[in-house]
Amino acid sequence: MSAVDDRLGELGLSVPTVPAPVAVYVPAVRSGSHVFTSGQLPLRDGQLLATGKVGGEVSADTAYDCARQSALNAIAAVKSLVDLDEVVRVVKATVFVASTPDFTGQPGVANGASELFGAAFGEAGQHARSAVGVPVLPLDAPVEVELVVEVR
Repeated sequence: MSAVDDRLGELGLSVPTVPAPVAVYVPAVRSGSHVFTSGQLPLRDGQLLATGKVGGEVSADTAYDCARQSALNAIAAVKSLVDLDEVVRVVKATVFVASTPDFTGQPGVANGASELFGAAFGEAGQHARSAVGVPVLPLDAPVEVELVVEVR
């Protein structure tokens, strides 16, 4: 068990098995001292936590939970390539939020991912971030998270 696994365990969470890709790509790629994840959806046990648009049929609170699950899945993608104790820093998180045109709370939704990275990696979890509103995401997911981490 890594320190990250221990910290997540204190929150009642665990790193899941990395979800299978929904198309032709791999969950993560290592290039030099960085791991880049593919976009991770809020899948738990093979099912999306929610579908639809934030600001419409999906509440901001549910979307926050989706961002958190997507972040767990991104951590799982990293773990599929390296031991989590080898993560030196979470460099950048990009959070895509499928939202109605009038919804402007993307940063609050993205906090579901950012707060999880901070809890999991401590100070090394502080990162740059983009929170982007988009019209639609794969499988009608409300949130997708991609991650870049630096590793030893």
